Amino acid sequence: MDKPFDFLVERQEDLVAAVERFGIVPLFRGSIPGFSVEEHVSPRAWFSDEEGVWEWKGPVIRAAGCAYGKFFEKKAAFVSREVFPDLANLRRDGYDFDARFDDGLASFADRDLYNYIDKNQPVDTRKLKEAFGGGKRGGAAKKGFETSLARLMAQCYVVIGDFRYSLDRNGRPYGWGIAEYVTPERLMGAAFSERVYAREPEESLLRLLRLLRSLLPDASEKALLRFLR
Repeated sequence: MDKPFDFLVERQEDLVAAVERFGIVPLFRGSIPGFSVEEHVSPRAWFSDEEGVWEWKGPVIRAAGCAYGKFFEKKAAFVSREVFPDLANLRRDGYDFDARFDDGLASFADRDLYNYIDKNQPVDTRKLKEAFGGGKRGGAAKKGFETSLARLMAQCYVVIGDFRYSLDRNGRPYGWGIAEYVTPERLMGAAFSERVYAREPEESLLRLLRLLRSLLPDASEKALLRFLR
């Protein structure tokens, strides 16, 4: 790697290459300067009536086989299939979800949402809102599911596996993509499930720190730890 985290996104292929090359690629600018697609994208691919980053998210997930979700600082990021098992091991602290719940470390709301996604995956945002978002079908007791969803993504139990688009009368997609949620075990299969708990969480943290130091040599250790945790 000649220049740490140095790339320009002009085409969908550039974003796929960045995910595969760097392992962790936040979409939006965050606490570490220069560490995002937003800061390395051509205006044409970010603000344009033409197809750009917003439409490429689903194809990038499929092409790179990566995880996508709000993993860092409550903001979306791509994480490669090579790196994601270590991130999930760290965030899960070595627990699968059932063990986390049994040890009293997950709420009933988180359990209900996780089980619903696990049983029905892929589950799009509209279905989740119908089932958990309150109103006639969801019920008032299930309001606040978005907090549980954000927590399940931060803990790497749930990821966005793709985006689905509404189709016009000619079969052409239009509008904003609708996120489809899955477990990483479903998205990545054995490549994930056989590796996620293969190390102690502390070893996964050290591996992730080593990666980020190589990408961001000017960032402080404190900033990198805060970003990862």
